[in-house]
Amino acid sequence: MALKCGIVGLTNIGKTTIFNCFSNTKAEVTNYSFSTNKSNIGMAYVPDYKLDELNRIEPAEKIIQTTVDFVDIPGLAKGSSSGEGMGNSFLSDIRNVDALIHVVRCFDDENLQHVEGSIDPVRDIEILNFELQLKDLESVTKKIERLKKLIKIGDKDAIKAAPILEKYKEHIENFENVSTIDLSNDDKEHVKDLALLTDKPFLYVCNVDDDSAVSGNKYSQAVEKALEGTGAQVITIAAQLEAEIAELDKEDQTDFLADAGLKEPGVNKLLNSAYSLLNLQTFYTVGPKEIRGWTIKKGMSAPEAAGVIHSDLKRGFIRAEVMKYDDYVTLGSEQACKEKGKFRVEGKNYIVEEGDIMHIRFNV
Repeated sequence: MALKCGIVGLTNIGKTTIFNCFSNTKAEVTNYSFSTNKSNIGMAYVPDYKLDELNRIEPAEKIIQTTVDFVDIPGLAKGSSSGEGMGNSFLSDIRNVDALIHVVRCFDDENLQHVEGSIDPVRDIEILNFELQLKDLESVTKKIERLKKLIKIGDKDAIKAAPILEKYKEHIENFENVSTIDLSNDDKEHVKDLALLTDKPFLYVCNVDDDSAVSGNKYSQAVEKALEGTGAQVITIAAQLEAEIAELDKEDQTDFLADAGLKEPGVNKLLNSAYSLLNLQTFYTVGPKEIRGWTIKKGMSAPEAAGVIHSDLKRGFIRAEVMKYDDYVTLGSEQACKEKGKFRVEGKNYIVEEGDIMHIRFNV
């Protein structure tokens, strides 16, 4: 699936350090504000214990994980919407991603000055939201002006769309993100072409000091309180600690994590949360040569999921033979699933669920 998460935040808050912990490409980390003039692009494997369990039952020559693409967007600042700190070019990068991971600084460090002069993650969230809202307001206002010209010549679509755009304008002027507007899906179609920045789903990451990796601190708690009731997900990560973990071999990581009081690297939480944020889920194919997780959008039908494997499978789809992951692992084999009635044949209308193990029958 060609979907991307953008990592955003003010300058000097640890975004790139976190990006480097999981990305297949590494980016330069500095202590200077606005030292980067381009976004970093990378790919990360999504941690998935189910693949190991499937391989335990039926060992394969190769295991292939699902992946998520990330764009580490250079730090923004107050005034980015009007070009401050090269902000305009970076805001364009934000427009091209499907979801946003907003990293906020939740640690003290005398050697790393905050661009705003003090540590206040709630203020930082408000600053970034405000800059994105200003850019959205600019986009909506420009479209309203275009619609006014079309209304003068009697364009029916423009007459219908104009009052909807005015509602968006008012909503943004009240310092609200577009994602919170209460309109029907049909009404929302009128702004789809604008790819509004604050209409994207958000995940908030509190970058804390090493000692706060497990329980957070007063800064991360302030973020959680500020976002209470919004439905936004907040996770806590100690970026410097994660950077150390990422440098270790798998065997050494276990001891290091135990000493830090962690069960798994914090970036694993981030990767799984990002996967969910993009509205993605996984189905599996199992065989002696390869066990593989396949990424699909939630709500996809069996033929659509088959098309992710290969377009021929969608075009010539006949049926999907389906087992549930839990049934397969509990019973221990495909044959046992068949004997217990846990092996099903599904047609074109079947909606694929998280953890389905599928074999696609097709003919082209």
